[in-house]
Amino acid sequence: MKKVSILLLCVLLPLFPIGAKKKARNSEIPILAWYSIPGGKYATVEHYQELKDCGFTYSFAHIYKYEDAIQALDLCAKVGLKSIFMCSELEKEPEEIVRKVMNHPGLGGYFLRDEPGNNAMDDLGEWARRIQKVDPKHPCYLNLLPVHGLPEGTYGEHLRLFDEKVPLPQLSYDHYPVNVNEKGETYLNPFFYQNLEMVSAEGKRVGKPFWAFALSTAHGSYPIPTIDHLRLQMYSNLAYGAQLLQYFTYWNPGTETWDFHQAPITQQGLRSTVYDLVREFNQEIQRRAFVWKDCRMESVYHLGESIPKGTALLTTLPQHFRQLSLNKGSILVSTLVNGDKHYVQIVNTSPAHPAQFQLLTDDEVKLVRRDATMQKASLYESLHILAPGDTEIYTY
Repeated sequence: MKKVSILLLCVLLPLFPIGAKKKARNSEIPILAWYSIPGGKYATVEHYQELKDCGFTYSFAHIYKYEDAIQALDLCAKVGLKSIFMCSELEKEPEEIVRKVMNHPGLGGYFLRDEPGNNAMDDLGEWARRIQKVDPKHPCYLNLLPVHGLPEGTYGEHLRLFDEKVPLPQLSYDHYPVNVNEKGETYLNPFFYQNLEMVSAEGKRVGKPFWAFALSTAHGSYPIPTIDHLRLQMYSNLAYGAQLLQYFTYWNPGTETWDFHQAPITQQGLRSTVYDLVREFNQEIQRRAFVWKDCRMESVYHLGESIPKGTALLTTLPQHFRQLSLNKGSILVSTLVNGDKHYVQIVNTSPAHPAQFQLLTDDEVKLVRRDATMQKASLYESLHILAPGDTEIYTY
């Protein structure tokens, strides 16, 4: 494998506002459970507490009956969660339903639609305006298609049309990049980073945060998730500036079409091994959430023999980085600003193979360790070995 070396130095001018407040170390990244606890016999305080214990802050239960949706709000309020509200009546009589629930302490927002096409944007925009005219405090929410879900070359238009037609305060999309081929080999969807590039750029253009996903339920060519798979998806999302993280799914959906299996919670309401994996990883994220919560992503560049479609090659180093030489694998290098702190995040962009790189920094650079403690980066040897999907974070 060709050795990629960069020995240049650049100066990043401080772009954060003068007098910006320091971010609290206990900042929390919101985390949403897609297809969480169904209505009926499983809608109990115990199951909602279990959801919260797994590290989620939002529940999205896919409930169509109004009575079940109200029960979900009540249970979320009891355990300290927020519910994304949906029911069949919300579309038929939005003003009446919103007035009934807008002051509920368990309310986190209103769900409109999943993966709409361009021809649905006018109607969705009108629906959202009707809801937000009654309740401007709670956001409406819908989830957009991934870049490979539309004809090539049309995704930018899809994002712009959404922003023009549907007055939501955020962009949300799904993309599940980790696949397994017929030989059992794990590979990354080649459009994953292009999708992150396009959504994050659109978010910057219109001044909106974006929300992104990781896959937590195996189906089709998507394998049972490992810690490497979760890290690659979520750490890449965060490196691009994502402000809310989502898992598809929490509860195992019906398996008739897609062969969903090994969700964190089974259809019988029992935990799978993935539950503890997601729980522990959510804790790992939150320990360093002060890096990402309300951050501004300045740039993301890639290194490797071949960089992902739609991305740019790293040619200039962040300030105080004197050498970064990639010996093996592929990485991205993100620069983030949060308050008066600069962060540099390095992510191994392979779901299956480690990355090796040489790194030298100035003395003022600190490594933000996984437990959120910090040490001078110069205390560590120059050779760094990063597991698949894992990240290292530096600050100055």
